[in-house]
Amino acid sequence: MEFIVEKIGMSRTISVPSKAVTILKVLDTKVCEVKNDEKSVVSYAKGKKTNKAIQGKQAKYNLSKEFNRFASINVANTEPGDIDTKPLEDAKTLKSTFTTKGKGFTGVVKRWNFAGGRASHGHRMGKRTGSIGNAEWPGRVMPGKKMPGQYGNVTASVKSEVISFDKNTKVLIVAGSISGPNGAIGKIKVSR
Repeated sequence: MEFIVEKIGMSRTISVPSKAVTILKVLDTKVCEVKNDEKSVVSYAKGKKTNKAIQGKQAKYNLSKEFNRFASINVANTEPGDIDTKPLEDAKTLKSTFTTKGKGFTGVVKRWNFAGGRASHGHRMGKRTGSIGNAEWPGRVMPGKKMPGQYGNVTASVKSEVISFDKNTKVLIVAGSISGPNGAIGKIKVSR
């Protein structure tokens, strides 16, 4: 079963030894349409402004206006309505998928952990890439070469152990860290 969640932030447990935990909030989600192929169309709050297409979908399924983003996920529901969070109460581990923080254009030292040049007097190496070419063969830069460029802003998935889930507030606490900034929206999938 999959759920759409918002990352609230990180904290620590008060047990000894203390563990780092990530706090997630399961978003109020409406199931619009239950499809045959295990995936169901859901709408959830937060996101882009509504347009004519989204308003038409909301009118078709009698949804309130604050639900304005649609996704296709695997849910426990057998009919349209509020999402069923019962699978989270028994979950032991789950897989979360979020977009990592984008860091923009970065050099090789930050992006690939290169060492950079020495810090002694009289050189110009600094944090530059260094030599990337080859002499005669193949005479070009090979694909996949570690070079400066866009760093972050990619989809990352991680498996986490469930510490607790409060069904009243829909707050989920998982062990360890999860990619993305606070307030990021992602998906979680119950593993077992």
